[in-house]
Parts: sequence; C-alpha cells; structure tokens
Amino acid sequence: MSLRQKLLLLFSLTIAAAVAAVAWTVLIRIRHVFEQRDQEETALFVGQFQREFQNRSTDVVAAVGRLAGSERARSMAVEIGQTGDSALFVNEAQRMAQDAHLDFLEIASPAGEIISSAQWPARFGYTDAAALTQSTASFLKREGLPDGTETLGLFAVRPVRGADPSFRILGGQKLDQAFVTGLPVAPGMTVGLYANNAVQVQMQAPGGTFAGFDPRQLIGPDGSVANAQAYEPVVMSALRGGNQTSSIIYLTKRREDSINLTALPLKNEQGQVLAVLTVAISRAGMVAAQQHIRAIAYGVASGGILLAIIFSLWIAARVSRPIEELARASEAVAAGNWDVSVAERGRDELAVLARSFNHMTAQLTAQRERLVQTERVAAWRELARRLAHELKNPLFPLQLTVENLVRARQLGAEEFEEVFRESTQTLGMEIANLKTIIGRFSDFSKMPKPEIERLEASDAIWRVALLYFPSLVRGSAIEDGAAAASMDRIRCSVEVSLEPMPLDADPELLHRALSNLVLNARDAMPEGGTLRLGARPVGNWIELTVADTGEGLTPEECGRLFTPYYTTKQHGTGLGLAIVQSVIADHSGTIAVESNVGSGATFVITLPRATA
Repeated sequence: MSLRQKLLLLFSLTIAAAVAAVAWTVLIRIRHVFEQRDQEETALFVGQFQREFQNRSTDVVAAVGRLAGSERARSMAVEIGQTGDSALFVNEAQRMAQDAHLDFLEIASPAGEIISSAQWPARFGYTDAAALTQSTASFLKREGLPDGTETLGLFAVRPVRGADPSFRILGGQKLDQAFVTGLPVAPGMTVGLYANNAVQVQMQAPGGTFAGFDPRQLIGPDGSVANAQAYEPVVMSALRGGNQTSSIIYLTKRREDSINLTALPLKNEQGQVLAVLTVAISRAGMVAAQQHIRAIAYGVASGGILLAIIFSLWIAARVSRPIEELARASEAVAAGNWDVSVAERGRDELAVLARSFNHMTAQLTAQRERLVQTERVAAWRELARRLAHELKNPLFPLQLTVENLVRARQLGAEEFEEVFRESTQTLGMEIANLKTIIGRFSDFSKMPKPEIERLEASDAIWRVALLYFPSLVRGSAIEDGAAAASMDRIRCSVEVSLEPMPLDADPELLHRALSNLVLNARDAMPEGGTLRLGARPVGNWIELTVADTGEGLTPEECGRLFTPYYTTKQHGTGLGLAIVQSVIADHSGTIAVESNVGSGATFVITLPRATA
C-alpha cells in the first residue's frame, strides 16, 4: 500500500470514526431526552388520571348520597318496613338511576337482599355483598349484566337516611369508552382500558382471578385499539404483579411504529386488580429525529471522506510525490545510475532532503571516478606484479642455460655438443612455458563473445565426463566408471535428471568452464577420491554441479576463490576460476562454491532454463 493510499485510508477512517462517535452520542442523547419526556408525560397523565378518577368518585358518592337522603327513598323504605311488601318497588331503581344519571343502581334491604336493580331487574331477591359495605369512599367493582358479561364500574354505598331498619342504595357509573374518551391526553399519547368484561376461563393471579388476555377487551377513545395483541406482555404483567409496568412495544417491524407502553393496575378495596389502564406514547418523533440525525451523519461522513480524498491528493502532491521521486531516484542509484537527481522545490524538509540526496549523488559520482581510477591503477599494478612473478620463474632457467652455453664453448667438441643439446631442450621448454603464461593472460583479457545455441544440460555434463573418463557408459540416470590412466585413483560418478533440461548457451565456452572445474577437482585430490558431476532442474533454472572429496576450502578461501590472480595452488596464475565466472556471467548465470575443510568442495553453476 502506497503512502497516498495510507493517508487516504487514515483520513477517511478518522473522519468516519469522528462522525460516527458524534452521531452515536447525539442519538443516545436524543433517546434519553425522549425517554425522559415520555416518563414526564406519563407521570403527568397519571396525576391527571388520578385527579379525574377522584372527581368521578366524588360525583358518584355525591349522586348516591343525594338519592339516599331524598324523601322518595325515605318514603319507600318506611312503606316497605311497615308493609313488608317490596314488590311495588321492583322498578324503582331504574327511575332513580335515570334521575341521578347513574349507570348502576340497586336498592337493598338491611340484610343485603336486592329489592330493585336498574341494570338487572331479574336479580330481585338476590343478595349483593357490596351493598353491605360500610366504607364511605367509592370503590371499583365488576358488575354482572343480564347478557352474561361483566363490566367495570365505580360504585358508592349509602344508607337511606331516616329509615328504620336501614335500607341501602348501591350506585355507580361505568368505566368504559366514554370514561377513556374523557381523559386528558397529550399529543402522540393514546390511552386504553383493559377490564376483560367477557366471561372467559379464569386464571389465577397474585392480585386475584382474571381471564386470559383478550385483545378485543382493550378499548380506547375510538373503540378497539389497533394492534392490541402487542400489548399483552405489559398488560398481563401488570395484572399478575399488581404494579405499574413499562416497556417498549413494537407494533410492527418498523421502528417508527414502536411505543413506550405503561400499564397502571386499577384495584378494588381488597387490593385485587380489576382492570388496567394503558398509556401508550408514540416513539415516531424520536425515531424520525434519529433517522434525521443519521442522515445528516451520513452526509457529513460522505462530505468528510470527499474532503479526505482531496486533502490526501494535496498531501500526495506536497509529500508523497516528492518521496516517490526520491524512492525512484534511490532505485536508480542502486541500479548504478549515479547521475540521477531530484527536483528541489520550496524550503521545507522535503526540499532539504532533496538537496541532501543530490549532494550525496554528486559525491558518490566523484568518489566513483576516483575509485575507478584507483582500481585501474591497482589492477595494472597487480597485473604487472603477477606478470613479473610468472615471467621471473622461467627466465631464471633461461639465464642459467645461456651461462652454461657460454662456459661450454671452452670445452671439447663432444662435451659442448652434449651441453648444447641439453641447453636447447631446456630453452624450448621454458619458452613454451612463457607462451602458455602469455596465452592465459591473453585469454583473460579478451574473452570471446558467446555463440548461443540450444543444447541439453545432460549433454554438456556427459561431454566433459567422457572426455576425462572414456570408460564411462552413458544410458542411465546414475553411471560409474574407472578413471583413465592419466587420472588414476580418481573415481567418477554422473547423476543427471531424466527430465529435459534445455539451455541457451555457447557449447564450447560452457565445456571449457566445466573442464576447468574438473581439472581443479583433480588437482584437489592428489591422493585419489571421487568426482561427482550432476545436472538437475530447479524451477526455471538448471543446476550443474562439480564436486570433489579433496581437502576442502576455508570460508576465507571460498570468499576470494573467484578473484583474479588468487590461487590456492603452488603453480597457477589464479585466472582459471575467474575465467569460469566470466563465462557463466555471460550466460546470465551464477556460480558458487560450497565447502568445509576436510569434506571436499562443490561448485554449483545455476543457468536460466531455456523457454520455447
């Protein structure tokens, strides 16, 4: 990943993280604010409901009290008490209920027997325990109806004043849709009442008995409540526990259709839960605000990323581009082009770095020129020293031979003839030696250009093996044979892969290089040993190996072995391995030596495998 890409990624992630953190904080804060507002509105509504309920209770108590204190009720009680016949007043409760605007009204005897019932006339003669209540306050009661259902009502009981024995009047009003409609609500708030008035299978709860949840019994200002089934967990929790319960309810899969639902249990005097008042506050406003904030965050993040791209491009122009130019220039210097330079722009740190780089390359160029000159002088001096040393050895015998010839002129003819023959033979040998030395220096100074041909690596190995070990038999991957007479006590083994190993090389130069290595291996084993020749493919390369079992080389000798004029032999110019390395380099290959003292040496030539 380039610096420009890293900067772009860093800026983008930083901006995205910052926007995400701010948006998350704002969303959490909005949720807390809305939840606090919902709690406050719910508490406010509960307070208003309690006041409204208290007002309704006061109205019911007052209405029942007025009926109990009326002359009409007193006269009825006196007449029943005197005659003992209450049949004449069976329908009296209906007339009194209409006059007092009550939904429920029952007239009961001192024993609690119903004399007249406005809501259920057929209950004449039944006993209603609620009529015997001594409480002066209102209370909740589930009242049975002729159709077999029950309805919830707010009741009060008062004795008929001035009558002896004391007859009692039980009256109340329904808690139904009209009651819910009259409750004050805030915008976005919906109230409902769950009394479960239908006769169903009863279930036992801590607050008493109650039927299983029936969504049709949850009524609101407009009748039934939409998606009432979703209210079940909260409503049933309030019914069972008898405590106020709140929870977030999802009416649909959409978050904006969720509500904060609070269930308030309504209890009778014995603490039994008779109904549940639900307060639902829509979360649509909060969800819309969160979505709006989220949309703004996405917009800001997109704009921030766009700014990050622009800023990264500007940074790239100011920082990464000069750095890339410096990197390319450094690669050029590493490749050998020391004349490269970079543009110097401005006065900032990058400009200082560019000037330092240009100064460094200028110094490197000057030092290279001085180094090249020094190396040339050193090379000529080394060449002169080696040439003088190599020529000095044969010149000394030549000088002695000439001096012997001069002294032999004073001898007799026969003796002079014998000395002359010996001297001329010596002169010829030394002159041939001089030619050999001069020829080696000439070969090193002017290596011929390779004439590339397609050949098999195995053929090159077998050619040099059969040259020095004619008794070898070619035909298998591994062959052994006895050495020739000139290489007595040396055993040769050849190991080549059966896989094709094509090379693009000069056959003669490669043969000379391998022959040189074989001869060096022979010299390394004066007491005899094993010479191993091999060839094998390694990926896109071909490895040729020449190994011996001689005395081996030290690490220092291995490091200097391919240096011109360096030799470990008593007689040698030190140019053989240098020539081999030059030949291999001309074929785009490498040569290396692997050796330890006492375990022989292995020369490994690596050449590129020829392609079709």
